[in-house]
Amino acid sequence: MRKLLFESLIRRPLTEPAPRPGEAEIAELAAALGRAGRQRLGRSLSIREVDAGSCNGCELEIRALENAYYDMERFGLRFVASPRHADVLMVTGPVTRNMAEALKRTWEAAPDPKWVVAVGDCSKDGGCFAQSYAVVGGVSAVIPVDLSIPGCPPSPTALLQGLLALLDQAGAKAPVA
Repeated sequence: MRKLLFESLIRRPLTEPAPRPGEAEIAELAAALGRAGRQRLGRSLSIREVDAGSCNGCELEIRALENAYYDMERFGLRFVASPRHADVLMVTGPVTRNMAEALKRTWEAAPDPKWVVAVGDCSKDGGCFAQSYAVVGGVSAVIPVDLSIPGCPPSPTALLQGLLALLDQAGAKAPVA
C-alpha cells in the first residue's frame, strides 16, 4: 500500500485526451439536432435513458453529452426522469430477464410519437453477453427499435449523429394521426 501511495505522488494522472472533432463541428451537429427536434415536434427533444443490463460503458458516453464540452442542453436537448415526458428512449445493454418487463412498461408509458434508440453493440443483439442465461437478447427482442447506434461504446458525436438521423428519418415519414 505504501508503495502505491509513493508511486501515485510521482506519476502524472492518467487522463484521456480531449475529443478530436472541433468544437465548431460539435456545435453545428447539436444545433442541427435541436432545429430538427423543434421542427418535427414543435418543441425540444426529450430523452429518457434506460439501462437494460449493460456494463455502463454506453451510459458514460451518454452522460458525456451533458458535460461542459458537449453541453447538449444549450441546443434544447434534454434528459428527462420519466418516460411519460420522453420522445426518445435510449436503451443500453442487452436486455436481461429481470429488465424485460420493466423495459416493456417504460415503452408503454412513453407518449406517442415515441422512438427507441438501441445504443451500443450489446443492445443490438446481446453482444458478448448474448449467450448468458440471464439475457433475453437485444432490445428488439422486447420492444420495437427505430434506430441502432453501433459501437462499444459509441462516442458522444456518434450519439448526436444517430439522434439527428432518427429525426430526419421521422421527418421523411408521413405524420401519424
